[in-house]
Amino acid sequence: MTKSLLRKCIEFTEADRVKQMGLYPYFRPITTGQHTWVTLENGKKVLMMGSNSYMGLTDDPRVIEAAVEAVKKYGTGCAGSRFLNGTLVIHKELEEELADFVGKEAALLYSTGFMVNQGVISTLVGKGEYVITDKLDHASIIDGARLSMGKMVRFRHNDMNHLEQVLAKLPRDAGKLIVVDGIFSMDGDIAKLPEIVELAEKYNAVVMSDDAHALGVLGPNGEGTPAHFGLTDRVEIIMATFSKSLASVGGFVAASRDIINYLQHHSRALIFSASPPPAAVAAAKKALEIIKTEPWRRQRLWEITHFMQKEIKGMGYDIGVSETPIIPIIVGDFLTVLKMNKMLEDEGVFVNPVVPPAVQPNQSLIRLSFMATHTDEDLEFALEKLRKVGKALGII
Repeated sequence: MTKSLLRKCIEFTEADRVKQMGLYPYFRPITTGQHTWVTLENGKKVLMMGSNSYMGLTDDPRVIEAAVEAVKKYGTGCAGSRFLNGTLVIHKELEEELADFVGKEAALLYSTGFMVNQGVISTLVGKGEYVITDKLDHASIIDGARLSMGKMVRFRHNDMNHLEQVLAKLPRDAGKLIVVDGIFSMDGDIAKLPEIVELAEKYNAVVMSDDAHALGVLGPNGEGTPAHFGLTDRVEIIMATFSKSLASVGGFVAASRDIINYLQHHSRALIFSASPPPAAVAAAKKALEIIKTEPWRRQRLWEITHFMQKEIKGMGYDIGVSETPIIPIIVGDFLTVLKMNKMLEDEGVFVNPVVPPAVQPNQSLIRLSFMATHTDEDLEFALEKLRKVGKALGII
């Protein structure tokens, strides 16, 4: 007899059905680092067009060496939480450097970017308070809101009229936190921070920008979305991950000293979780240094972005509202997206298929993302294969 709790596991057969069709697109083992070209477990070499390593630093020898030296000096882990024995000198150094980079008084490291959103939102939003989220916000924001003692209210994606309607219905004196992705991870568009800040100030709310995909990419020097709009002083809280431009794993939040001090002593995701390991911290620290000293990487990434947007759209693909290095190819049909993914892989291009619930029903898409280290030859190769597969499937 199957216990009730486990029945859902046994009845989940959708993944097996897709595997039987030879179209299962997830957990594909890669035997090399996250270079522009990678090798799959079956030995096939493919062009990586699905990585979030926007600056192309995950295989940079300087970043690798920094991680190696940190392991030699500090060992492989911290054997405790930041709150107790797990804070190293390099944790504090990186926090100071990140705070300075994004223009805030202080910063705080967490073990993952997901944990930053969980830890910050659930800690700051209490009973009788509100967290206001965009309907396309990342899952970590939604989960952070659910873990809080406050109430989550959502507004339609980038719809400022709806946001104002939502805010106007909430008690003026109640605590309110508006949290948005700086760059939305599936559509590739940018949050309307200027309008959001204006509404936040009008309705007594605090603004938090999730710059997971924006750090290194947006802003005069890659500082992120608030800097991109000249709003650093008016966006109270900025967070980002290490797993994208910073070529590592982990995350941070930057804000006033008062906010960071409060989180240090109240955030359960920080206090009761193991400290970010030395190698991850050192790698992110070196990557940040390279981003600051090699602006050509950001410039090259935007050259690639503008070129690929024009070319892909010119083929007849629907790329939605993308305005960043994340370019969705909106196909619609779930199975067609899986077929397109498989055909592109067979042709030598690794992409990411995105299907419900990550997107709305009938909005399944192929997600492309680019690295500063992609060559012109890489781009032409990708375009050739996109044209071939798109025509074969009748999409273009």
